Amino acid sequence: MRTVVHVTHEAVYKIGGIGAVLEGLLTAKPYSEYASRNILVGPFFGIEGPVHQRLGSTGKVLYSSVDGIIGGPYAQAFKKIEQQYGVGVIYGKRRFIPDRSGVEAEAEVLLFDVHSVNREMLNRLKSRLWETFGIESNRHEFVWDFEEYMRIAGPTIAALRAMGATNATQPSVILAHEFMGMPTVLAAMADAPGEFSTVFYAHEVAQIRKIVEDHPAHDVMFYNALARATEEGLYIEDVFGSQDHYFKHCLVSASRHCDNILAVGDYVVKELRFLSKDFRYASIDKTYNGIPAFDITLEERTESKARLQKYCENLLDCRPDYIFSHVARMTGSKGFWRDLLVLDHMEKHFRKTGEKAVYFALSSELPRRRPEEVLEMEHKYGWPVAHREGLPDLSNGEAQYYAKVQTFNARARNVKVILVNQFGWSRATCGIRMPEEMTFLDIRKGVDVEFGQSIYEPFGIAQLEPLSFGGICVPTQICGCAGFADEVTHGKPVKNLVIPDYSDLGEAGQHVTLQDCLRMNAVTREEVEWRIAQKVAAQIAENLPKTPAETEQMIQTGWEIARQMGWTAVATQYVLPALERAIRKQRVQHVA
Repeated sequence: MRTVVHVTHEAVYKIGGIGAVLEGLLTAKPYSEYASRNILVGPFFGIEGPVHQRLGSTGKVLYSSVDGIIGGPYAQAFKKIEQQYGVGVIYGKRRFIPDRSGVEAEAEVLLFDVHSVNREMLNRLKSRLWETFGIESNRHEFVWDFEEYMRIAGPTIAALRAMGATNATQPSVILAHEFMGMPTVLAAMADAPGEFSTVFYAHEVAQIRKIVEDHPAHDVMFYNALARATEEGLYIEDVFGSQDHYFKHCLVSASRHCDNILAVGDYVVKELRFLSKDFRYASIDKTYNGIPAFDITLEERTESKARLQKYCENLLDCRPDYIFSHVARMTGSKGFWRDLLVLDHMEKHFRKTGEKAVYFALSSELPRRRPEEVLEMEHKYGWPVAHREGLPDLSNGEAQYYAKVQTFNARARNVKVILVNQFGWSRATCGIRMPEEMTFLDIRKGVDVEFGQSIYEPFGIAQLEPLSFGGICVPTQICGCAGFADEVTHGKPVKNLVIPDYSDLGEAGQHVTLQDCLRMNAVTREEVEWRIAQKVAAQIAENLPKTPAETEQMIQTGWEIARQMGWTAVATQYVLPALERAIRKQRVQHVA
């Protein structure tokens, strides 16, 4: 039974993938039996809202100097830490409620208000990190995302000691979730040797994400360049120049000092090895994320699809044969434009068959719109079929995507695209034309195809969420979830999965050099995307079930795959063995 400390910006609220990982992992029975105590550490982002919501809807505040709550078992120790480091401390507990599988879990939460800080103590830590790991904090301390997590490092180690979370005979494990947790991990190695095993949880490789997103040829360029650079024994600085200007680089690069690194996908392992020669021998364990698995009947799926079809009738006066969707944040990495390319080819196919489809892009750049704003947009101009630029409707990025949607819809007859730029999937959040009985689970249970053609996606839980419901899932080859699915299916094709490889250059790829890759541009990428999208459309058309019996078989196959990709399997096969390897390595180093 171990104490595991998770350092993350999602200690309280699920903002993205890390929050989903915490929920899945902590409620997995094998993990809960392994970790007797979980402590979630992060910065305190603000004092808006009531005190009882500080730690979320299932949380309870036991100590909070920012709210005048001075109690709990560690009150005196927290006061001393606040005086020493010049920070505010918020401490309490929150519960994690599992889905149909898993167990309820409880975690302690430790947050720090670091807007005021003892500069002398902070500078001492920065000095030690420079001397020990070469971290040049002075280059990046003007970046709040860097400085904020540097400021919580010292107080975290002091608080963990005060909370009895260290034990020389059985060290606690600190997991740095992405760059945010690295200052705390480095502080533990520098100031508390032997007290903690240290692990970097690589949910991405930040430097690589930036290169892929910023380059006009995106993944088409990068993953071809990576393959050729690896063959030539080159590393990121040899190919793309120094990365020292990027504040995340020094922290992610320092992860090689950890007792172990957990990489959420096959390509994340390759990307980490590409950072430098030091990573060639670093301890890295491939540790996939889990996906939800639900056992449903054909009748349940049919009911959910009928609700989606009814919504389409209310919006378009048309009942489609098929429902497609893409549920994701509205960011460039998600590759929403690629879906339109596939749909363009699907349009040609459906004109021949006479079938119809509606594609929902459920995505937004902004927080959830207020119900009254949605009702007003719906009444005035028919949201979400029609949109207008500016708040409360389209943000800048949403407007750029909607322009492509308008062009597509103007040409298409058998496929229509609807942008629902709103978090939530219910009448309360999406307007009165949505069926009253609709829930978010319906857009996972009832869709025929879920797209996720990302240009950079270390894992991609959302891409496979409809899998156990019989939907066809379309992640790209570079998604970590694609590698996991390939392991589970032993590389055998299944109708539930269509996995395009947008780095495939065809026959021309045999003669492409590294320099050719670096010279690629948007035109190169678009040519590749159009060719691959045609193949994806053809495969989807072939795999779509035509009868209830085929749909039932898709449900059964999807369930069998998803069941083997759940958090119970992930904890048992990947996470817990990786944590034990970190502990063994730490023991050997400490004894030595």
